[in-house]
Amino acid sequence: MPWWQWLADIAGALLLLVLVYGIVLVVRRRWISRHGGTFEFSVRVRSARAGRGWVLGVGRYSGGDLEWFRIFSLNPRPKLTFRRSDLEYTGRREPLGVESYSLYSGHIVVTCRTPTGPLEVAMSPEALTGFLAWLEAAPPGQRSRRA
Repeated sequence: MPWWQWLADIAGALLLLVLVYGIVLVVRRRWISRHGGTFEFSVRVRSARAGRGWVLGVGRYSGGDLEWFRIFSLNPRPKLTFRRSDLEYTGRREPLGVESYSLYSGHIVVTCRTPTGPLEVAMSPEALTGFLAWLEAAPPGQRSRRA
């Protein structure tokens, strides 16, 4: 078999893998969405350098938890889970500098306090309204964590 046929076979196999990966991502997103509405939700996983460390994802409310799924992962389980009782809203701001290129268009950065330290997430203004309502909708007897 000539070398160019091997090269064509390898290119075809790589193209097939990329296509299968894309299909699996779409099916995974649909599967995540069937348990409730999802929204675009980015999390800052590293804050050592200004404007860096953002990871795009999808958020989903599940009772008293906010689950975060990485957008390009194949894992069907959430990468991070935030408990409503552990989150305290502290403010919001517009993305600064290169952050606007790292985040979804039109998203705002929301800062929260958690027992493990500060947390920065990014979401649309509409999703922020839902997030604040979810934080305030704690069951009776639990105190509100909104600053």
